[in-house]
Amino acid sequence: MKVNRSRTSRPTATRLSTPVSACTRTSASERLIVLTQKWWFYLIIALLTFLPAYTAKPYDSRESAGVVIAVLSNAMVYSWKALLPVFKILPLLIFGMLAVWKDKATRVFYCYGALVFLITGLFENMAITSEYGFAALIGNMVICLIIAAAWLWEAITKHSDFNRVQPSFSRLWVMPLAFMAFWYPVNMDTLQPDFGLHYLITSEAGLTFCMMLPVYLSVMLLFFPDVNLVTLRISSFAGVLIGLLSMMQFFVFNKGMEWMGILHLPLLIISSYAFVLSFRKRCR
Repeated sequence: MKVNRSRTSRPTATRLSTPVSACTRTSASERLIVLTQKWWFYLIIALLTFLPAYTAKPYDSRESAGVVIAVLSNAMVYSWKALLPVFKILPLLIFGMLAVWKDKATRVFYCYGALVFLITGLFENMAITSEYGFAALIGNMVICLIIAAAWLWEAITKHSDFNRVQPSFSRLWVMPLAFMAFWYPVNMDTLQPDFGLHYLITSEAGLTFCMMLPVYLSVMLLFFPDVNLVTLRISSFAGVLIGLLSMMQFFVFNKGMEWMGILHLPLLIISSYAFVLSFRKRCR
């Protein structure tokens, strides 16, 4: 007897089409997002911040705060007087590009941020000082270079999307703080307040990590959550760390420098807000 092998006698597999969201895809980006959710990841970054400074002349560990002030007061980057206005005008042009072209200017924004963090990471944290000779703040350098790498990675992979019709206006409260950081109204000879409007173009803020990080974070916050979470988390956590250290430097260890401490409040406040917010929304 022949068995009739009909086409219906064999069970057929049914393919189920299950949409995979950006938050569930297994990719390098997703693995990095998971990594930045681990507490020990931030412990490592915090420990890197406290790497000892290098100085040509030996110093007592009790002079650590003095070494930091000596380096930051004589940083190599501030000798580039002719370039200071350039690094104030360029970000304004890039912000204008973001306002007009939105997502088409995203890579330019992140590339420029990476460049600034690379320059400040190296040349803002090294100086020729009278007390210690050549000195370099190794911890600050490492942290800034990590941030520069995170911004360059986002410029290459482009996970951000600045094409939203309207940025989030509920977070516009960060703008006055960012403006204060960009303005940087201080007389660098006396370290006292100086509200001259010329500082909007001539101040050292454009090549100062502690001033430009809150400015760039404020842009990311306007378009959150359509930004790279890894870049936002790493940058904002570093800002919190350096912001707290700055508060101690200017309010505790170095009396008479309270105005500098006030000018570092945008760094601490905006970074803290960005870091907390990055754990409350969906990923990208």
